[in-house]
Amino acid sequence: MEALQQELEKLKARTSDIEEARKDQLSIAIVSGDMDKILAAMIISLAAAAMDSEVKLFFSFWALSALRDPKKKAKGKDFLSKMFGMMLPNGRNKLKLSNMNMCGLGPVMIKRLMKKQNVMSLDAMFQEAAALGIEITVCEMSMNLMGFKKEEIIDYPHLRYAGATTFVADAGESSMQWFI
Repeated sequence: MEALQQELEKLKARTSDIEEARKDQLSIAIVSGDMDKILAAMIISLAAAAMDSEVKLFFSFWALSALRDPKKKAKGKDFLSKMFGMMLPNGRNKLKLSNMNMCGLGPVMIKRLMKKQNVMSLDAMFQEAAALGIEITVCEMSMNLMGFKKEEIIDYPHLRYAGATTFVADAGESSMQWFI
């Protein structure tokens, strides 16, 4: 019994070291380009930041569409890159709903409901995120695979370009990790 008690004490010591190494930080990997999922990620991020948690968002694959600036164009794209650019939504205001898209009416309906209920628009959420210091990391590998260029990404004060290892490092020191 004494050996079991000693082993339990060792485990408690190890877990307390791990807990102390974690920051009050939320790291979210966002891979979906659906409007409702981007909304969920932004609402949760804003809530965490408003509670003084550090927030780091990692946009990858289809979620990159939310970071495209429809006013910006990139030159020198190859055929496949141009095709991805034409097929994918050009900015967060062109995202579809994952369910009940209803031939494009779903996003219009949800935006009207949001306005009626005084819920911030995605544009306002990104502005608030910037004001709260929420960091956005753009996955360079996904960006390269889809043929997006830095010059077509939104202007955002806390934006960086990095790979999955950066997200893994951020998530490793975060007390909360999410995948959307």
